[in-house]
Amino acid sequence: MTTESGPTRFGTLGGVFTPCVLTILGVIMFLRFGQVVGEAGLWHGLAIVLGAKLITVLTTFSLSAIATNTRIKGGGAYFLISRSLGVEFGGVIGIVLFLAQAVSVSMYVIGFTEAFVATFPESGLSFRSVATIVNVLTFVCVFIGAGWTIKMQYGILAVLALSLIAFFAGAVPQISLDNLQLNSGPFYSDGQSMFTMFALFFPAVTGIMAGANMSGDLKDPSRSIPLGTLAAVGVTALVYVAMAVVLSAAAPRDALLNDSLIVKTLSVSPALITAGIFAATLSSALGSMMGAPRILQAFGRDDIFRPARFFAAGSGASGEPRRATVLTFIIAQSGIMLGDLNAIAPIITMFFMVTYGTLNLACFYEGISRNPSYRPRFRFSHWSLALLGAIGCGVVMLMMNPLWAVISVFLIGLLYFLISRAEIIARWGDIGSGVAFERARKALLQLEEEYFHPKNWRPAIIALSGGAWSRLHLAEYAHWMAAGHGIVTLAQLMPEVGENQIERRREAEKRLRKFIHEETLSAFPVVVTESRLSAGLESLLQSHGIGGMRPNTVLMGLPNSPEKWDEFCLALHCADRYERSVVLVDCNEDTERWQAPDGSIDILWQGEEHGELMVLLGHLLKKNPEWRTKPLRVLAALPPKGDFERYRASLEELINLARIDASVHVFSAEDLYVTLAKRTGNSAALFVQFDPPAPEEQVDFFEWTAKMAKLVPDIIYVHSARRVSLQA
Repeated sequence: MTTESGPTRFGTLGGVFTPCVLTILGVIMFLRFGQVVGEAGLWHGLAIVLGAKLITVLTTFSLSAIATNTRIKGGGAYFLISRSLGVEFGGVIGIVLFLAQAVSVSMYVIGFTEAFVATFPESGLSFRSVATIVNVLTFVCVFIGAGWTIKMQYGILAVLALSLIAFFAGAVPQISLDNLQLNSGPFYSDGQSMFTMFALFFPAVTGIMAGANMSGDLKDPSRSIPLGTLAAVGVTALVYVAMAVVLSAAAPRDALLNDSLIVKTLSVSPALITAGIFAATLSSALGSMMGAPRILQAFGRDDIFRPARFFAAGSGASGEPRRATVLTFIIAQSGIMLGDLNAIAPIITMFFMVTYGTLNLACFYEGISRNPSYRPRFRFSHWSLALLGAIGCGVVMLMMNPLWAVISVFLIGLLYFLISRAEIIARWGDIGSGVAFERARKALLQLEEEYFHPKNWRPAIIALSGGAWSRLHLAEYAHWMAAGHGIVTLAQLMPEVGENQIERRREAEKRLRKFIHEETLSAFPVVVTESRLSAGLESLLQSHGIGGMRPNTVLMGLPNSPEKWDEFCLALHCADRYERSVVLVDCNEDTERWQAPDGSIDILWQGEEHGELMVLLGHLLKKNPEWRTKPLRVLAALPPKGDFERYRASLEELINLARIDASVHVFSAEDLYVTLAKRTGNSAALFVQFDPPAPEEQVDFFEWTAKMAKLVPDIIYVHSARRVSLQA
């Protein structure tokens, strides 16, 4: 289990692959897989295995996206989920995952007990007595803080591998084509079906969270969690498919249905099978008994749900979650009192299906919302796959047990309600517009109350034109830089001349709205009656927007005559005073509409003050279809007396932490302009930082912009208000 301050020291094999395999190849494989094959037959059995694996693969994709979208610390799966998906989803999944792991202790203990009673029938102890003793011993070991290290898992994995070898070595020689033919189709007993067998088998594949629970102890969790978990899912899938084929061909159906230890019966060495069962069940029971309390403790410490605060306390120097361990023991003992593995497995299945479905649904919302900070390194994650996984979980839940599925969804909704403290609102009229309005209202109020964090920065661009919207490329760049992630406002300044100004402003806004509609822009129109650019911009920055939905970036074009320089610079200083970022676009207005120039997207890096915003805007620009194939390059001039390799390595590390695909090019240059002229010959757009010029610097500033315009087709000058962080 991870700790908050422990060093990261485990690789993919020891930290992720091994614990996942040990959990997946456990009690169900040894004690119930024969029954699944006997009831379902070979073909239905393979469908059950592959269906279960499909759901876990899709969920692993979502888990991998979370793991590669945040800087992972200690805290395990709950930390990953809550920090990436928010308090509500994290809280719901935290509680359900705790219950699932707590009940899993019962399953593993009962599995151990079945094997123990069958191996030592002369012990004289009843089934429940043995199970209770094992549960108490497991509880005591965890309660006093005893644990194991990752290295112990290699020995358990070796025992498991030997037991599988013993099974195949004994079963393969007994393969019969008659058995295979007779066992190819289903033969369900009364009350059994493909879905009851799926519910019985599914807990066998629920070990994919074992690696995520080690997140704080991994050398490279963003790499190890996807690679190790997917490898474990693939390897164990091959094992289960091979076992299904061999069992259906090596044993008659009666033996599969009536002999819970058919794996042991067919094995060349029953002792190795017994050792494998004992090792798998005890290691899994201890792991669940240790993991479940830590999830509840972390949940309590986050102070999300008031009743859970009691379990936040830790005992001893290491902060052992003893209160939560007691609750875990009580839940596990309640499951043991049922005394039936077949009764417990479907309950665990429902808990894990809810967990996986909620996780997939949350990842779907994360992907469909297109948040710029959602930049997972795991490239096989897509909102459609997450949605497919969520739908698959829901469908399987309904088919397995409609009543428990409905109850589970109701309880999840209740938990979400309690955590989010949502209001019950009655509304009349159109339900679609009412829901949309209410969601917008709540979102605005939430943005107003929450503290701004750079992770949640989105481009809220107000693109300004002094007169009618004739400079259409400014609207294009505003649309491109928002990239479907932010908000664009097209603002027009209308001179204060003549009469009926209110009516003229209304007509101008109507024409602007029509322009937005015809150009299929995702933008809002606003028209201000003001003759001076700086005064009009100040009015917009003071009043435009509502709550947290106010512009954070001003986009303008450069003035086309020196007579406008003074007023333009006043507007720049106005935006700077109001702590807004400024983007100036100098592009060729004669180029074809909605076509990006040929070449790369280049960022002239001159420090983090403005560079972070330029890199993020370049990243957003690249997300548009017109720019998607163009490489993103960071061009950096080596500071005086700087170390070339160290400077490049530091920039590459920053870009890598930002999860942005860009190449870094560091160069030495006595004359920056000359060097840029050589390096930007194949550039489509160049981002350059600037500061609003003082009055005595205006001539030099505009001469500089005219000189820079000769380098590349489109120049984008950026002045950052320093509210963006690439490491968010």
